[in-house]
Amino acid sequence: MAHGKSQRLRPKRRRQGKTDYHRRMRLLRSGAPRAVVRVSNTQVICQLVSYNPEGDSIIHSVNGKSLTESFSWPSDVSKKSIPACYVAGYALGKKALSSGNQEAVLDIGLAASSIGSRVFAALKGMVDAGLEIPHGESVLPSEERINGAHIDDSISSMVETSIKAIEEAHQ
Repeated sequence: MAHGKSQRLRPKRRRQGKTDYHRRMRLLRSGAPRAVVRVSNTQVICQLVSYNPEGDSIIHSVNGKSLTESFSWPSDVSKKSIPACYVAGYALGKKALSSGNQEAVLDIGLAASSIGSRVFAALKGMVDAGLEIPHGESVLPSEERINGAHIDDSISSMVETSIKAIEEAHQ
């Protein structure tokens, strides 16, 4: 039977390309909850997750569907655009602050970390809400993109309406 390094069976989620265990360990060593941001084919999902040896536990979660149901985001507009990601991040930040969580560490999973991407729009929303997350200002998208000027002029009013709804829900 072979015993070399290349003959060892890798963990299942590593073989499937779902988890980078080295990055996960670095995030868990911080001791702070993780602000997990995932962008699917149809919506954005933002979660505040804490480590538990039996399995991670989700403290708070905001997704594209909850944006339309709870925070006045129009149902006919994309739920994964940069403005939608910003609003979802803002909502998660306000929920986290209302439950006593002041800081977190950003977890983008296996997504590429492109400057100004949707993941960093959600990060900007969390930071604007008051959550302390270590980051560099250079990766955040511009205010024009967050307000949706690159999509349509009416999106800016949708973002403001949703932000007001979030503020009213968390007072």
